[in-house]
Amino acid sequence: MTGNNEAGMMTKLAADWHDESDYSYAKVSPISMSSSFVFDNIDDLDEVYGGKEGYIYSRIDNPSTNYVNKLIAGIEGYDEAVTFGSGMSAIITAILSFVQQGDHVIASTVLYGGVHDFLKNELPRFGIDITFINFVTDNVEDYIKPNTKIVYTETISNPLIEVIDLQTIADTAHKHGALFIVDNTFATPSVCKLINFDVDVLLYSATKFLGGHSDITCGIALANGDHAAAIRTKKNLYGGIISPFEAWLLTRSLRTLDLRVQRHCDNALKLAEYLEKHPKVKKVYYPGLASSPFRQLAEKQFEHNRFGGMLSVEFTGGYDGVDKFIRECKLIKFIPSLGGYSTSLTYPAKTSHRGHTPEELKASGISTGLLRFSVGLENIGDIINEMENVLSQI
Repeated sequence: MTGNNEAGMMTKLAADWHDESDYSYAKVSPISMSSSFVFDNIDDLDEVYGGKEGYIYSRIDNPSTNYVNKLIAGIEGYDEAVTFGSGMSAIITAILSFVQQGDHVIASTVLYGGVHDFLKNELPRFGIDITFINFVTDNVEDYIKPNTKIVYTETISNPLIEVIDLQTIADTAHKHGALFIVDNTFATPSVCKLINFDVDVLLYSATKFLGGHSDITCGIALANGDHAAAIRTKKNLYGGIISPFEAWLLTRSLRTLDLRVQRHCDNALKLAEYLEKHPKVKKVYYPGLASSPFRQLAEKQFEHNRFGGMLSVEFTGGYDGVDKFIRECKLIKFIPSLGGYSTSLTYPAKTSHRGHTPEELKASGISTGLLRFSVGLENIGDIINEMENVLSQI
């Protein structure tokens, strides 16, 4: 238990609060594989449309999605969670819930490439202005306009693993009446609780660490009050929903989230410390390193001395070096995703950020020698041994 007698995260995640009597006293809540639900009469239907608890159509809600939504909202501390069919669906729906023609959005230069491309290419089509800035070196207030409605960033940036000063940016956004929207995918609630930093809308690609098993594709948006209602309404309209089966798989995954993230973080720190000393490594991007410029801020914002399971590495051999590195790896798989149970790597310039121009790659700090690693749950000594063997060959 915590000091205020609130149950800890693992206790909340392990709790079964569904009514077992509804499902023949099953320990695990079943999958509700139904697209629609039966009513006895028109009055009953009207009551559910009017707000009474119940289900109408699975694009709107479903027992399996409702269950996982409540589970996530409970551990994050927000009024409501809304699940989607992918992280991009969650992000795009959340942003479009709060902007219209004539508005302005500020976003980080260093973002997941898909989000960057949406902001750069799609928002202007709707008459929405976008400004990209460096949230580490630039003063957000210098870029605020009277029509700024959203300030958008990531807790830990993709792929440079920078840590953003959340409270300072939240205060600036709110001072000017803008919403602060943050993607917490790389951190997870086991590393950083965004409710503590006045974040208005919290986003996840739950395909990654929250799902954790490389077997689901889904996204989550969390918010309070009218903000949550706005996102839910747009979700119902746009239709980017999660399936009941994937909602059930996500529930399964969340039961072990905190345990898995602890292992991811422990392994990532050990791997980062090893790589930092290797002569064929130019730079390691990981906030848990004593040498990291983000270590102090990470200690302030992150919980339980955890710094996340993601790190990026710039190798001395440039493109040819990383290409050979990828080809020689056996345990470490080349995968254009992250957050699974096994260690993987990706080449941002050709995967997550392949839509960037050369100028945008340079502005984002993405070099030809940069690899991003998602550190898994293995015995880390085996991963380090593979690194040692592969690096000796490039």
